[in-house]
Amino acid sequence: MVALRLPFESAKNRKAAIIGLALLAGLGGAALVAQIEGDRGIPPIASNGDFEVRGIEVNVGGDNPEDARNNGWNEAARLGWAKLWASNGGGGAAPKLDDATLESMISAIAVEHEQIGPRRYIARVGVIFDRARTSERLGMVGAKARSAPVLVIPVLYQGGVATVFETRTPWQKAWAEYRTGNSAVDYIRPPGAGSDSLLLTAGQLERRSRNWWRLILDEFGAADVIMPIARLDRDYPGGPVRGTFTARYGPDNRFLGSFTLAVRSEAELPGMLEQAITRLDRIYTDALANGLLRPDPTLNIAPEIDPGLIDQIIAREAPRPAAGAPAVSPVAAPSAAASSAVAATTTSTATVQFATADGAAVDAGLAALRSTPGVSSAVSTSIAIGGTSVMRVTYTGQLDAIAAALRAQGWRVTVGAGALSIRK
Repeated sequence: MVALRLPFESAKNRKAAIIGLALLAGLGGAALVAQIEGDRGIPPIASNGDFEVRGIEVNVGGDNPEDARNNGWNEAARLGWAKLWASNGGGGAAPKLDDATLESMISAIAVEHEQIGPRRYIARVGVIFDRARTSERLGMVGAKARSAPVLVIPVLYQGGVATVFETRTPWQKAWAEYRTGNSAVDYIRPPGAGSDSLLLTAGQLERRSRNWWRLILDEFGAADVIMPIARLDRDYPGGPVRGTFTARYGPDNRFLGSFTLAVRSEAELPGMLEQAITRLDRIYTDALANGLLRPDPTLNIAPEIDPGLIDQIIAREAPRPAAGAPAVSPVAAPSAAASSAVAATTTSTATVQFATADGAAVDAGLAALRSTPGVSSAVSTSIAIGGTSVMRVTYTGQLDAIAAALRAQGWRVTVGAGALSIRK
């Protein structure tokens, strides 16, 4: 349980209180509205866990434009399957599959660029493979282990100015389009609209207050935070672009790794940013495997109470035996009974993330938690249709017991510090 926090009852009230604090700090009402309103914010794509292979180049012919496109997509499916097999540690060449089998494994073709001629199809596409139909052929069994939910604050430095969500930036766009289901890191990507531009700024990275950080993380249902930083330098408008990318994490803004990339023109910038995120994800994944990327224990402070003091208080309040009654220890017996009663009635709260492809998934997630033994209430705090929603759960007992009960219902559960991530 988090002991040091402000007494705000809901995420909505907490957000209102934070904005109120900003007003008290000297922001005028008009200035505050100007900082919130405007065309900003890029909703992230759904993190449904499907496999995606991007940047597949095809150049094929056909009897007509439609036939050429079909031939191109079939070729992309074969090339994508070979790349997916190699990237997931498959030894040797990928098993040969007929076009019908490959088509049944593919959930979508994402066209990045295409040119269609009378009998020619030239394109660069991405192939998205359905995880449920592809995992078995890749030799994957069981649930994929993921990190605790981590909040992403993408900071971009360009022109001497640091930007997060104050305006729409190519760095935020690249993170919003990144398919996080392929990663072992459970990224939480804020859309950047509304009050996100007030709560998440480049100055937030320099704050060390655990109370403030805990308040921010509770707002987004996260257990910790990462800061992928991009610094872009241009020789002249439209010309070469050099990028320095740094992976940082935690409330103390700790360094994990850094690298540089360069492209010849502004038109190639999106591809460079996509490549940069892939490398940053590899850095964060390696840090997770090495035990570095884990929730900071100082963000989850539990109060320590001396058990002996509890026994003394219980003994002092216990009724004295009547005259002539057999002597009973005034401390031991009442203490044991009271301790069991305290253990049985102690309530805790946890944040639960669950994938919500549609409204039915929202109802299913809430119903699953509310029907779990030990859960007294489950209230949604953030609904994201097509993404990941968040609920606040009040329960008695141990969080691991709640996780075990959910697994028995068929959910895939990842346990974090005071948080759960569940998926079907």
